[in-house]
Amino acid sequence: MSEAIVTARGLTKAFETGRQQVWALRGVDLEVQPGEFLALVGPSGSGKTTLLNLFGALDVPTDGELTVLGQAVARLSKHERAHLRLTAIGFVFQAYNLVPVLTALENVEFVLELQGADSSRRTRARAVLADLGLGELADRRVNELSGGQQQRVAVARAVAARPRMVLADEPTANLDGENAETLMHMMRDLRDRFGMTFLFSTHDPRVVAHAARVVTLVDGRVARDEITPGEKR
Repeated sequence: MSEAIVTARGLTKAFETGRQQVWALRGVDLEVQPGEFLALVGPSGSGKTTLLNLFGALDVPTDGELTVLGQAVARLSKHERAHLRLTAIGFVFQAYNLVPVLTALENVEFVLELQGADSSRRTRARAVLADLGLGELADRRVNELSGGQQQRVAVARAVAARPRMVLADEPTANLDGENAETLMHMMRDLRDRFGMTFLFSTHDPRVVAHAARVVTLVDGRVARDEITPGEKR
């Protein structure tokens, strides 16, 4: 078996709220293998988004061991964590987080520029937008696009540099059924073609139906870890 993309052992995370400590994670043990299509599910407050943020090196654990892409996250400096995110991890957020005054192409190209991509970055950005069915809309400002189109731009931005792992927090929350299905099929196709690992934090059964593995969190702990009978086709 290949080296795990993520390894968590006894992972805990506490937040200070006034004089109180709120424990979002309470001893999570979890491994994520290359190429997985994994959904984190559970009630609100179960720790899904917190776990996704830790896996994305957006935060550090309070205790326990966390290795992401071979690096111990707690031992990394802020600069090193930022470099890890920029070079190896893609993010898809529920709120899209696109730059509204830029075109779809410019939003994707901007990330490639940050990564130091050469003069071919515009060609690469156009290619990934075309792959996601947005070729004809590449030069439109994102605030002129529909919600489903904006979410596909967000996915294009996340995968343009072919990161090893893509983290998606409630990616279908603002989409209707047809757009949600289209998006999930597109992301699974990207996984199949490029070997990317996809992790989703979700309440949406449409996302769960596509997952090959479903991890259920309850009160900051892994309550269930199931391999599904087969990915939805």
